[in-house]
Amino acid sequence: MDLYSRMIAFLKVLLPLAALAILATLFLLSRSVDPIATIPFAEQDMADRMRDQQVTAPVFSGTTAKGDIIMVTAALARPGGMGTPAEATDLNARITMADGTEFTLTSDLGSIRVADDIATFSGNVRIATTSGFVVRTEILNTALSGVEGNTPGVVTGTGPIGDFTAGRMQITAKNGSGPVHMVFKGGVKLIYDPKQTEN
Repeated sequence: MDLYSRMIAFLKVLLPLAALAILATLFLLSRSVDPIATIPFAEQDMADRMRDQQVTAPVFSGTTAKGDIIMVTAALARPGGMGTPAEATDLNARITMADGTEFTLTSDLGSIRVADDIATFSGNVRIATTSGFVVRTEILNTALSGVEGNTPGVVTGTGPIGDFTAGRMQITAKNGSGPVHMVFKGGVKLIYDPKQTEN
């Protein structure tokens, strides 16, 4: 038997043994897998998703007839039913007006009644504008078809001239097509701060 034949015979034995050794090492060194730990959802999350129809991280965007751009995001949204409005949690909205003014809005919860053309934001509602106003309230009702709204309760906030409180607030456009204004009503109290006007 020449050297080549002996080498072939040797490799026929060595290579299968090496393959067996590699496989044995993989099985011996592999970690045990906990099948419960690999499930990406908690049991309560799975139960909620099975019970309710819902959308995770929805995004809504659109443009009003006047050219204002609206974008709304949420952590979770559920469709409405008979007599039940559609709801969303952890809402963030940005409204860019045609004139360049921008409003941002956040709230814990939101609901939509399409038939009534109303979206309601509730729980830690915060409205900020590029003109320097930051307003906080618990409930804000807005129109779905345009940039207008009102608060049925007290609002607090800060602005370019100081801190203020009011019984209620209305967001509206003068003459229907003019710039949008926030109008404070119902016992407005202002703590004037001249330093803020200087900044």
